[in-house]
This record gives sequence, C-alpha cells and structure tokens, in this order.
Amino acid sequence: MLQRRPRSISSRTVVLSVLFGALAIVVALISLSVGTTKLPVADVVEVLLGGGRRGTRLVVLELRLPRVATGLLVGIAFAVSGALLQTLSRNALASPDIVGVNSGASAGAVAVIVLAGTGGGNISGLAAEVGIPLAAVLGGLLATLIVGALSIQRGVVDAGRVVLIGVGVAAAANSLVAWLLVIGDVNDAGRAAAWLAGSLNARAWSDAAPVLLAVLLLVPVAMMFNRDLSALVLGDDVASSLGVRVARIRLALLVIATVLAAMATAGAGPIAFVALVAPQVAQRLTRMERPPLLTTAMLGALFVVLADLLARNGLQWLQVGPYELPVGVVTAAAGAPYLLHLIGRQQKGR
Repeated sequence: MLQRRPRSISSRTVVLSVLFGALAIVVALISLSVGTTKLPVADVVEVLLGGGRRGTRLVVLELRLPRVATGLLVGIAFAVSGALLQTLSRNALASPDIVGVNSGASAGAVAVIVLAGTGGGNISGLAAEVGIPLAAVLGGLLATLIVGALSIQRGVVDAGRVVLIGVGVAAAANSLVAWLLVIGDVNDAGRAAAWLAGSLNARAWSDAAPVLLAVLLLVPVAMMFNRDLSALVLGDDVASSLGVRVARIRLALLVIATVLAAMATAGAGPIAFVALVAPQVAQRLTRMERPPLLTTAMLGALFVVLADLLARNGLQWLQVGPYELPVGVVTAAAGAPYLLHLIGRQQKGR
C-alpha cells in the first residue's frame, strides 16, 4: 500500500501569504494615519522613509508606530502558535486560548504586576526583578507541562484529551488570576485588569521588543519543520515511516508554540481567538491538510491590526462617542461565533 507524502507549498499558499501581508501593511498605514490627529498616508510613508516634519515624526514614530508594530508582531506570534498546536494535536479547537497556555502566561504576568507592582513596592527580591515576559513564558510552559502530563494515556499524548484538560487548566489559572486581583493593590490590580482585556493602548518599544525577538528567532525555526508538520498530520505511524522523529519534533514544536503565545501575551495581554481563527481560516483558504504557517502568520497580523484599528476608532466613526475599546473585545466579538461554528462542525463530524 502506497503512503501519502506531505505536499510542498503550493502557489495558492504563496499568493495568499503575499496578499494577506500586503493587506496587513495597508491597514497598518491607515492605522498610523487616523486618530485624534489625522495625517495623510503620504506623510506617514514619508516619515517611515526617514523624512517628514518634526511634529509628524513625533506622532507617527513615538505615539502610533510602537502600538501598530506590537499588534503586527503579536498577531504573527499568536497565529503561528495556534497553527502549531492545532497541527500537533490534530484538533481545530486546540489553540493557546483554550488549552491553557494563555491563561498560564496571564497568571505568571499578573503575579509580577500585582505582587511586585510597578517598582517592586509590595514585595522585594526575585519577584520584583523578574520581568513580565519571563514570568509569562514560565507560566505558559507550566500550564503546557500540566496539560501534556495529564493528557498522556498509555505512554502517548491523547489529542482528544488535550482540549478537555486544557479547559480545566485554564479555569484553574483564571481562578489564580482572580485571587491575585483581589489581594493586590487597587492601582496594580486595575493595571492588571486592563492588561487582561487584551489591549494595545500605550504600547511602547519595550513591549514590542520581546515579541519581535521571539518572532525573529522562533517563527523561522518552526517553518523549517514544514515537511515534518505535514507528515504528522498523516498520523504518528506514517510520520515515523517517513523518517520523522515524532517525539522529539513534537516536544520542540510544543515549546516553540508555548513561548510564542506567552511572549505575545506578555506584549499585549491575552488577545482572544487570534490563535484559533487565523489558522483555521488560512487552512480553508489554502485547501491544505493543515494550517500553513506563513499564510497563518500574515493572516494573524492582519487580524490583530485591523481589530485594533476598529477598537481605536470604530465607536468614533459610528458617532457613539470618543471611546476606545481593548483590541481583545473586538477579536472576541469576531472569534466567538467562529468558535461556535467549529464546535458545530465537530459535532456533525461525529
């Protein structure tokens, strides 16, 4: 009996990746131009190329660009993380939002925000020195370790149990977060609560830098495993017969997915549903057997930067008021119906 071999990247996948990347850049330019101070897109482009007037450079480079750049990077990190988890578990619902990675990362980050405070005023020592990115990574890795350990059945991680156990771990981590908010200082708890909504408001280059580092280091590494990921979709036995070291590759890619999700969470909070929706939409548009990483990354960047544009200006455009929503509210409003759709498809598939 002939075994199916993983397919290489199709021209359709390349075209869609370029299209989504271009759309993300266009939306980013629009986002840089609109706001309290409206700027022509041509002036924004001039500033980005090194020119422009001093006032325009201040608005674009210091006030808006860090926010937009963080949104693009966070979208890429969340989307690639979701694509990896869905491929490894062969489950469309396995995203860091649902299987506890984001919740674990949030618990670690909120612990630093609430216990250490802005200057380590509440406690001193190690907790005051550990940064939010590192705490988020440790929290995400711990949640992943717990989910993986509890999902093992007969020596193998049961993909069907990952989502159910992940939901339980996420609930436990969210309970820890709620307890930290109760015992924390009012100001620190308020800061943490705003961050938990998933917001790009007042992002600085210091928020974007850790996510940029994770994306530059880990996304190319993940893409080096494209053929192995395609083989894993065919099943562990088939992948092993094709020369894939299943256990090692699963572990490596699981760590990459966890760190990407944790760093994205540290940069902008647990923005909901990006990691769930982007991989599934990319997979359906490219007609592949798994979410393609490059297309998913570009779609994730587009999703977040477009959601942030609507969160920042949508209510004003509708003349409801000059209010700004957290970007997580917009992504949740878009992603929740899609989650219900996926659950319905899985129920019908049974």
